[in-house]
Amino acid sequence: MKTVSNCVEDILITQPYLEEALSRNIINFSALAIELVEPISKMLKKEVKPGAIMMALRRYNPPTTLSNSVKMKRAIQNLGDITVRSNLTDFTVRNSDSLIHNHAKILERINLESKLFYTFTRGIHESNIIISSSLNDFIKAQLENETILAFQDGLTAISINLPKDNSKIAGLYYHFFKRLAWEGVVLYEVISTTNEFTILVEDDYVDKAFAAIKKVKI
Repeated sequence: MKTVSNCVEDILITQPYLEEALSRNIINFSALAIELVEPISKMLKKEVKPGAIMMALRRYNPPTTLSNSVKMKRAIQNLGDITVRSNLTDFTVRNSDSLIHNHAKILERINLESKLFYTFTRGIHESNIIISSSLNDFIKAQLENETILAFQDGLTAISINLPKDNSKIAGLYYHFFKRLAWEGVVLYEVISTTNEFTILVEDDYVDKAFAAIKKVKI
């Protein structure tokens, strides 16, 4: 049978910012309890008093703050250089039997220009090509028989080198996403390799995004 404590936990898990604020003791328990009366009453299908919710909030034990863990601190301290590449275009294409053949032609051209920015991601139903905008016309020509689902230019990639064993540290990416969200940065695309993390943003968000990631390093 579900209890008030169970409901409080369910709500906090889905709202990490709220959970973090509670763990740092920067939130008014009484005001939050009143705010949660209606949703918890609906979840339990009966009227719940604010006092019961406030007691559950005070008893709630959030997970150990990730930023305080030894591994997390070491990873943040060892974050590598931040690299910014502008004038990029994103092509989203529906997967087809001919796409790989056309993509091979694109790779042949890319091999002739080593300084180009390029990434390719193949999903279940669609594929994504991010490339320097100087090749826009060429890419469009190679994809003329494909179904282009989305096209966006005026993009910038911000990449950061991650320390070794970063894939074994729970919550590392959360720090980036949290800071970017707090700064109001809208992510157009996210790209990740084993030791490198890249976000793609529209040019209007570049300064905010760069500053946000730099704050994570600090």
